[in-house]
Amino acid sequence: MHVSSLIARITLDRQHGLPLYRQLYGEIRKAILGGQMLPGMQLPPSREFCVALGISRQTVLNAYDQLLAEGYLRGTVGQGTFVNEDLPALVEQGKSTDLQLADSVTADNGKCISSRGRHYIDPRGLTRFHQGQVRAFRVSMPDLGLFPFEVWARLEARHYRHHKGQLGYGDPAGYLPLRELLAVNLKAARGVNCTPEQILITSGSQQALYLLATMLLDVGEQAWVEAPCYRGTTAALHAAQAQMCPVPVDAEGMDVAYAATHFPAAKLAFVTPSHQMPLGMTMSLQRRMALLDWAQQNAAWIVEDDYDSEYRFGSSPLASLQSLDTRQCVIYVGTLSKVLFPSLRLGYMVLPEKLRESLIQGKSVIDKLTAVMPQMVLTDFIAEGHFGRHIKRTRKIYAERQACLVNCIRHVLNDELECGAQDGGLDLAVYFKKNRDEERIIQAGLALGLELRGLSHYVGIPGQAGQAGQFGSHPPGLLLGFAALDIAEIERSVMLLASLFNQDPHTAHTAHAA
Repeated sequence: MHVSSLIARITLDRQHGLPLYRQLYGEIRKAILGGQMLPGMQLPPSREFCVALGISRQTVLNAYDQLLAEGYLRGTVGQGTFVNEDLPALVEQGKSTDLQLADSVTADNGKCISSRGRHYIDPRGLTRFHQGQVRAFRVSMPDLGLFPFEVWARLEARHYRHHKGQLGYGDPAGYLPLRELLAVNLKAARGVNCTPEQILITSGSQQALYLLATMLLDVGEQAWVEAPCYRGTTAALHAAQAQMCPVPVDAEGMDVAYAATHFPAAKLAFVTPSHQMPLGMTMSLQRRMALLDWAQQNAAWIVEDDYDSEYRFGSSPLASLQSLDTRQCVIYVGTLSKVLFPSLRLGYMVLPEKLRESLIQGKSVIDKLTAVMPQMVLTDFIAEGHFGRHIKRTRKIYAERQACLVNCIRHVLNDELECGAQDGGLDLAVYFKKNRDEERIIQAGLALGLELRGLSHYVGIPGQAGQAGQFGSHPPGLLLGFAALDIAEIERSVMLLASLFNQDPHTAHTAHAA
C-alpha cells in the first residue's frame, strides 16, 4: 500500500480518552503488523503527516518516538524514517495477519492450547463459580455478615505496621506459627495426628486437590470417586488425565466393597467421609475401616476432603478418617475459606511423612507460596480466640437456619420434596417425590431470582466410556444452600420455590438424568 493511501485511511478520534499520539502510534503499528507497510518503506516527514491529519507536529513526533523505541521504525537524521528492515514480512498483501490468525485459533475450541491444557478447559471438566449478589439458595456460601471483619482488619493493620521483614519470600509449606496452631487445633477437634511439619498451606482446598491428582497419578491411572461427588475433585482428576472410577454411595457412605471389586487397580481414593458432598451422609465406621484396609493392602492413597466438619449440628465434630490411620496412607485436606470467607483462599493438607518434601516442592512450582499476610492474620485470629467464637456462633445460627428450611419444606412442599441428611453443613439435599424435570425447575427458579443447583451437577464423570458421563441411582433433586440466608429470607424463598411446582405443568416431565 502506498504511504499516501495509508495516511488517507488513518482515523483519529479527538473525543476518545486515548491521546492522539497513542492513536496514531496504534494505527501505524497495526499497518506494519498487518503487512500494509513493508520493511524498508519510508514514512512521510512529520510535517507532511501533521498537515494531512490536521494534528500538531509534536503529536506525530511522539508517535514516531514510541515506534522507534519499540523497534518498529528506524530513523537517521537527514535521511528520514523507515519501517525497520530487520522485521520479517509478517504476511503478504491481502492475507490475514498473524494476530487475526491467532484470534481465530483461540476462538476455535481452544485448538491453540496443548493437549494437556485442553483437559483444563474441556466443558466436561469445568467447575462452576459464583457470580453476582448472593441469592437463595446459593450452595456452600457462609453468611459474610456474621464474620467479624472489623477484628480481622485490626489484626491485619497491626501486621502491616509491625511486619519486621516477614513480608518477603517465605517457606512454601506456609507460615510456621499458623501450622503449629493448626496441628494443635486439628488434634483437639478432629483427632488428626500430625506435626506442624506435616502441614502444607495451600491456596484453598482446590489447589490441594489439583496437586494430589497431578503428583500422585500418572496419565490413565485409576482413582475412586464418590458417585455423586464434588465437581472440583473430578475437574482436578480430568486435568491430570486420570481414569475416574465412580463408586456408589448409600446411607453408610462410599461402597468400598463395590469399589474393590470393580476397580481393584486404583491408586487413589477421594472421599468426603464426615459429610458426603453433596448428599450429606456420614461414612460408617465399618466402611472407614474397610477403606483403610484396602489402601494399606494395595499401597494406595486416600484423600480425605474434610470441607465443612466444623458445622456439625446436634453433636460434636466426628473424629477424622486420618485419626484411624496407623500406616500413613491418608492425606487430610481442609479449608478455612468456608468457615471464614471464600475469597480468603486458605486451605491445607496434612501429609504422610513420605509425601511431605515432594508435595512442598510441587506447591512451590505452582505459586512459590500462599500469600503470607492472610496466614499471619489468621494465626492471631485463632490464637486470640476469635476463630473459636466465630465457629461457635455461626454453628448455632446455621443450625437454626437449617431447621427453618426443613420445617418450611415439610409444611409447604411435603408433597414435592423429601429432605436428605441433616447432620450439618451449609447445604441441604432435597429429592423430588414426583417425576420432575430438574433443569426446567432450575431455569424457572432463575426467573424468580432463585439460584438452584441440581443434584445432577454432581453426578458427571468426564469421558466415561463415551457416555454422557452420568451415574448414580439416587433420585433427582436439588442442593439448597441455606447458611447465607436469614430466617425471613428462607421462608420467603421456600414460598417462591413452591410456586415453581404449581405454575408450569411442563415441569412434571420425565426426571432429569441422574
